[in-house]
Amino acid sequence: MKKIYHLGNCTTSQAIIKETAIDKKGFAMQDIKFEKITPAQLDEMKKMTGSYESLFSRRALKYKELGLKDKKLEEKDYRKFILAEYTFLKRPVVIINDKIFVGSEKKTIEALKNAVK
Repeated sequence: MKKIYHLGNCTTSQAIIKETAIDKKGFAMQDIKFEKITPAQLDEMKKMTGSYESLFSRRALKYKELGLKDKKLEEKDYRKFILAEYTFLKRPVVIINDKIFVGSEKKTIEALKNAVK
């Protein structure tokens, strides 16, 4: 499976897609704003990363708005928030067969570029 979960209006996600040219390499694209992540999709991502926390974005505006930085969140909370609000998914999430690349950290993008070659 070759899939990317992204936001069409997220400049960071779009820059990564352009830089790696993954949109031209047969990847299924899912804009999570318009096509919500299903519980099964999120559970599959969790199985690949080892935790829901690793998929959770603390940069989301609602993170501060909801006062989540002052709360002790557990795995079930991360899952609930990601399913309830698409901006809580760290983006982009790229799946290439049995490998997953989450977020926009430099080392993640470098690993993604090598995997896409």
